[in-house]
Amino acid sequence: MKKISLISLLFLGICCCSSPRELATVIKVDINKYAGRWYEIARLPNSFEKGLECITAVYKVRDDGDIDVINKGHQADNREIVEEANGKAWVPDPNFPGRLKVSFFWPFAGDYYIIELDDNYQYVLVGDPSRDYLWILSKAKILDDNVYNKLIKTAKQRGFDTEKMIIVKHDCK
Repeated sequence: MKKISLISLLFLGICCCSSPRELATVIKVDINKYAGRWYEIARLPNSFEKGLECITAVYKVRDDGDIDVINKGHQADNREIVEEANGKAWVPDPNFPGRLKVSFFWPFAGDYYIIELDDNYQYVLVGDPSRDYLWILSKAKILDDNVYNKLIKTAKQRGFDTEKMIIVKHDCK
C-alpha cells in the first residue's frame, strides 16, 4: 500500500500555520467509546485527500492512553490502490478533552478539534481553529440527512465555509 505522504504535509501546515482563533469543542470525550472505525462522510477540500474515495479513519487506544491513527482511502481512478497514513493522537490538556493533537510524523502535529459529538458516538464534527479543515465522520457509511444538515449548520455557525463541502463516496469493495 502506498503511504499518504500528503497527510503528513497537512498536519505540518496546520501546526505551522493555524490561526489562534477560538473554536469551541465538546467538554467530554470517552476515548474508548470514540475508538474504532469512522467513515468520512464529508470534508472541506484539502490537498492530501484529493482524488480519494471510501476514506476511513481507525482510532485505537494505546496502553499509554495515546491513540494510534490509521487513515485509508482508495484512489478514485484506480480503486484497487489504497493509500494509508499511520499516526498518533493525544489530548495535550485534560481540561480540554475535545482538543486533540495528531501527528503523522514527529515532531509536527496538527489540531483535531471535536466540535460536536453524538451522545452514542455514532457521528462527529471535527475541525481546526483556522477553519481550513473540517470533517464529518460517522461509524456507519451513510449518515441520516437530518443529522448531516444539523452538523453543516453547526459548522457554518462556527465560521466554516460549508458551501465547499465534498461528499465522500463509500461504494468501494
